[in-house]
Amino acid sequence: MVFISLAKTQKKLVQNIRERRLLMELTQEGLSERSGVPLSTLRKFEQKGLISLDSFLKILSVVGGLEEIINVLKPIKPNFKSIDDVLKSEDNITKKRGSKK
Repeated sequence: MVFISLAKTQKKLVQNIRERRLLMELTQEGLSERSGVPLSTLRKFEQKGLISLDSFLKILSVVGGLEEIINVLKPIKPNFKSIDDVLKSEDNITKKRGSKK
């Protein structure tokens, strides 16, 4: 598991969306028209990283990435068929501890 701050995550998302927009040779105005997101909202997003989920998803539907987001956020379901499977999986968990110094 990678730990990254929310601010860095926000910056990286903005950067990736901007790069996708530029690769498509879209201006902010063009992306605004295609996505239905107001230009002021798009500019605010690219400057400060602030945007509603609805607007973010509209932008992704144009620049790509909507399917990837959906797939990444799918819940991971354990493949337990019985309580015995659950108990067996708990036996396999190795606990890690820091060494005492």
